[in-house]
Amino acid sequence: MTTDSKSAPDFVAPHVRGLPKSGIRDFFDIVVGRKDVISLGIGEPDFQTPWHIRERTIEAVERGATRYTSNLGTPELRQALAAYMRDSFHAEYDWQHEILVTVGVSEAFDLAMRAVLSPGDEVLYHEPCFVAYAPLIRMAHGVPVPVETFRKDDFRLTVEELEKKITPRTRVLLLNFPNNPTGATLDRSDTEALADFAIRHNLLVVSDEVYSELTYEGGRHSMAAIPRLRDRLIFLNGFSKAWSMTGFRLGYACAPAPLIDAMMKIHQYGMMCASSISQTAGLEALRHGDAAIAEMRDAYHLRRNFIVASLNEMGLDCFMPRGAFYVFPSIQSTGLSSKEFALRLLNECNVACVPGEAFGACGEGFLRCSYATGMTQLKEAMERMEKFVSALVH
Repeated sequence: MTTDSKSAPDFVAPHVRGLPKSGIRDFFDIVVGRKDVISLGIGEPDFQTPWHIRERTIEAVERGATRYTSNLGTPELRQALAAYMRDSFHAEYDWQHEILVTVGVSEAFDLAMRAVLSPGDEVLYHEPCFVAYAPLIRMAHGVPVPVETFRKDDFRLTVEELEKKITPRTRVLLLNFPNNPTGATLDRSDTEALADFAIRHNLLVVSDEVYSELTYEGGRHSMAAIPRLRDRLIFLNGFSKAWSMTGFRLGYACAPAPLIDAMMKIHQYGMMCASSISQTAGLEALRHGDAAIAEMRDAYHLRRNFIVASLNEMGLDCFMPRGAFYVFPSIQSTGLSSKEFALRLLNECNVACVPGEAFGACGEGFLRCSYATGMTQLKEAMERMEKFVSALVH
């Protein structure tokens, strides 16, 4: 008896084989090894992790705090997170049963999807959006259903657009505000309307608010601050952006105990626990990191004002984002696709940005520029881009 032989690719699961590679990383593979490139691409703070956090981490290693922790995370960190949620988001969570510490926010999102989705369940989410959402939904055997947001609305998500996509299979509403890649935020009326929509259609809300500390005019309006949403909300956050701790890979989820318990089971078998050393760093960040956040936020605020003004002056329409550290200018006036524009800008001017198409089909015609880089480099990048755009349109 014989069987057809298989090659290595044949052993890859079909639902994984069809996943696209990250549009961000795929583009930046081109940048590797290039000299004199000013990168406005990767969403990583240019600030060093504050020294007191690094110092406490070193101390933890020196005293041997390098063992496994509880699957949920250390009691000290979860207690601090409960206090942070109460003080910053006006949301009460039981640290013993309703908070899970994870390996970054990405793991928290993955756990949430795998814990609540059955095959064929639909997840409503807005585009443009972070590149990992749709693939992670698919890996949980769910169906990603994108909902377009528009420049005319400053890329805010509206209930009107959501109502067009709701079906009997819709189970989850996924939100990410302040938003990557647009920098869009929601105001109080937006969050209230989205909460009403979720309750009306009996949806679970998963809210990724990793940029919540980086908000400017208008303040922070969190889904966690809406009491009637509490029993149907998984709140996700982490330490990478606000405290400039990307390499620590530390995130967390807050949700009702049955949801946290379900997520913990998957986390328990897959990861066991987040790094004990990173958890020590996170505790230090929560206890003594407010001044560092304020200093970085003020710097981002100045950079945002500069880059938005520069882009508009060179003829690239750019709305004023109120959060995160990205701008999302339109490049439609140049007649180039977003990928063509980004590649030519890189090859001709040594400035790296991310094509808007990487963040969903409705991102075509736009460009993501991160201002998480020093003002000197930012000014040079804008000068190079201005010359490039001027040559295109004249």
